[in-house]
Amino acid sequence: MMLTEHKRLLKEQKKRALDVIQAGKEYVEHTVKERKKQLKKEGKPTNVEEDDPELFKQAVYKQTMKLFAELEIKRKEREAKEMHERKRQREEEIEAQEKAKREREWQKNFEESRDGRVDSWRNFQANTKGKKEKKNRTFLRPPKVKMEQRE
Repeated sequence: MMLTEHKRLLKEQKKRALDVIQAGKEYVEHTVKERKKQLKKEGKPTNVEEDDPELFKQAVYKQTMKLFAELEIKRKEREAKEMHERKRQREEEIEAQEKAKREREWQKNFEESRDGRVDSWRNFQANTKGKKEKKNRTFLRPPKVKMEQRE
């Protein structure tokens, strides 16, 4: 199972590399064709450097290296982005766990202190029942009438 998987992976990598090489060759052929077309339009001779097989191979090599470099840069950027995303998700998970832990702790403390709160409320209620209610005071009361005493 493992061997066939590795074999398939190597075939895919080889196919990708051959595709990149083919793309480089096609790009160079296309640019040579375009340059010849431009020279013909201008009325100049259509001889270009890449007509020499050695220079053509060099141009294909350069273009292929550029394509491989671009692919490598894109791969590294993609990996960095994925790593950053995984890190962000992990931080979110940790934050959610900490929040849940704080919530459980708060709930636990709330439950443990319930008896104290209930007892306190009952004591308060018991104390207020025994006391007289105060009369409602009005804002202004007239002064008490005092009997005048004569000497």
